[in-house]
Amino acid sequence: MWDSMASAARTSDWRSSALGHFATGEALNTISRGLYADHQDGLVTKGSPKNEPQVAAMTPADEPSRITISDCGDSTNWLKYDADSGELADDEPGGRRSITAVVDRQQDGRWLVSDFAVRAVGTC
Repeated sequence: MWDSMASAARTSDWRSSALGHFATGEALNTISRGLYADHQDGLVTKGSPKNEPQVAAMTPADEPSRITISDCGDSTNWLKYDADSGELADDEPGGRRSITAVVDRQQDGRWLVSDFAVRAVGTC
């Protein structure tokens, strides 16, 4: 999901069909809204995040239909820029941050991220 989001964020393409290959529901809405806001504000995101996801929980444990993922993502090299000038959009550095994601098995058997929370820099 993060790779697809990083790719779409290079042009703030909130309509990228690739996003729906990995996210659904609130997760997809959150990503699309964020990219749309960046598009409206004339921002793009360069670089890519680094992630180290780990399974934190499976529900039910014997035959899971939901998995909770924990991560300490690094956005040091994934920052917002003014689309026209190419200048950094702000002076906020990236960094390591706690991420939790919920991944649900869909009716067709695919696993999609349905929700996620990204905490502030320095939370892991």
